[in-house]
This record gives sequence, C-alpha cells and structure tokens, in this order.
Amino acid sequence: MHLPRPVHVASLAVAAALTLTACGTTEDAATDDGDTQDAGGGGPVTLTDERGEHTLDGRVEDVVSLEWGLTENLLTLGIVPVGQADVEGYNTWATVVPLDPEATTDVGTRGEPSMSDITALDPDLIVTTTDIPENVIAQLEDIAPVLTVRGSDAEDPLGYMRETVELLGAATGREAEAEEALNTFDEKLAEGRAAIAEAGLDGAEFTMADGWIVNGVVSVRMYTPGSYFGAIGEELGMVNAWPEGGDPDYGLAQTDIEGLTALEDVQFMYVANDASGEDDPFTAGVEGNAIWEQLPFVTSGTVHRLPDGIWMFGGPESGAAFIDAAVDALTQ
Repeated sequence: MHLPRPVHVASLAVAAALTLTACGTTEDAATDDGDTQDAGGGGPVTLTDERGEHTLDGRVEDVVSLEWGLTENLLTLGIVPVGQADVEGYNTWATVVPLDPEATTDVGTRGEPSMSDITALDPDLIVTTTDIPENVIAQLEDIAPVLTVRGSDAEDPLGYMRETVELLGAATGREAEAEEALNTFDEKLAEGRAAIAEAGLDGAEFTMADGWIVNGVVSVRMYTPGSYFGAIGEELGMVNAWPEGGDPDYGLAQTDIEGLTALEDVQFMYVANDASGEDDPFTAGVEGNAIWEQLPFVTSGTVHRLPDGIWMFGGPESGAAFIDAAVDALTQ
C-alpha cells in the first residue's frame, strides 16, 4: 500500500502544541529598486511556530521543505524550494501546483530526510511539520533555522491553513502574496457556496474519503469536519455525514466497507490516483462486494471520484481545486 498520508496518522499520536502565529515586526530593508520590503525578505524577523519563538537574521531565499503541503504553499507564494522531500511523490499527488524537478533537489523521504543532502544545499530556512521526530528537528537545526508547524489542526483546519500561509509569507517576505492567495481562496469559497445553494444542495449530507487495498481488503479513510476537505464541504453549506473519529491533527477516521453501512443516501466523494500505480479502492477494490453494492449512495449513483492530483492536506490552491471539483461533481 503506497497511499501517501501524514507521517503520524498510522499511530494517531499527537503532542500538545503552541498556537501558530506569525508575530513580531521589524525594520524594513531597502531593496535594489528602492522599494521597501518587510523583515522576512531582508532584516531580522521574529516568528512563533509550534516550538516557540525563532528569529531569522536575514534574507530568506533558499528554503528546504520536508512536507508537501508546505511546498505547495511556498510555490503559491512564489518560492521554489531548493530542496524537497520526495519530489516524485509530490508531483504524483499534488499536481495542482506542480514542482519543477530540475529546479529542486530531492532530499529523501518526508519521514527520513537526508541530512547530508540538505547540508549540501546550505539553505537559509528549513520548513517541516511536527510529524517529524524532535531529535530529527534538532539535527536539522544544526544545518539551518527550522520552522515547524502541525500538518493541520482538527479544531480549526481552515484557520490553521491560513495561519500556516501567513507564517510562511512572513518568513520569506511574501506577506502580500500570502494575503492575495487567501483572498482568492475566500472568493472561490463564496462562489462554491453560491453554486451549491443554487443547485438545491444547501444542507445536503456528504462524505469525503480515500482508501487503499491490502490483500484484497479495502481500508477506508473518512474525512471528518476536522479535516481540511471535510471542513471545506461544510463551508460550502453541506453537512458532513461522518462527524466523529478523526485524529487531532488531520481529522481522519478509519473504517472499512462494512463500516460505510452507517451512511444513508449521501453524496459520497473520494480521491484516488492512477499515477500512483494503485488500484481505485472504490471500483476495483469493491468489485463483487455485496455490502458495497447495496449501500444507499451506491444504488442511487451518488458516488463521485474527484480528479487526481488535488493534495488532501494542501493549501489555498488545493482547497480551491477541491471546491471546483466538488461543485462540478455534485451539480452535474
């Protein structure tokens, strides 16, 4: 099974963390063309991440990213990482904002980054998540300053996404780009909400899922309201029909095909990925499965596979792509 997931999800373990905020202001530094830029682009800036306060002493240009969602956000801000964990995997699962493999060095896996490869890049900043063990983060700090965020926060996934984008914007001197990206996301959310209402789906029950096949058995991962896409669905005006069981970070709950019998006639959306080489769990994996074939949403034809490449744990651009895909699937 190769379905990518946050590093910690298998154990569902999470530590208490500080609230993420991009705090502190510093003196502006003059750019070459006479304009001014904020501290993240030229002078010292103090930021607060999940591990406390950090001061970046100067211009941040070369960034290494160890998580795909952070990479997507950096690309959205106009920052191409010099190093990325699992470039091939990113370009398989997060194609909404593609990464040029010629411009970015692969620095190992998301769970086990290569210290020697990162050191060779001499980065100004390393960004990662709390899914990485503390001892690994300590090793990274011997190479360059490290900003550490949670992959998400099931208490407020949309708010945490915003805070993450703002933090990265402050760290790299791209506050304006961060604000623009979030404003564009808000506009897309409003458009999607209007389209769902116009289609008469306001208040409709939906679910969001993915899954994988092991030894012929389908495991299903449900996206509760604490997940990024589950929360977006509710912001669109619908009701998430799988509200419980999510982990504290990503809001993901585990079940199987038999567990789906708890659902009524919902709008069942899911993601798969042909480029990963894995079979679609909700077609190939359920072929001839009597339980699946009798589920209300299967018999009514309200099963919707969303387009490949929308990263389920991404930033505003993946969120916007999910909104477009959900609206298209549910209103056609």
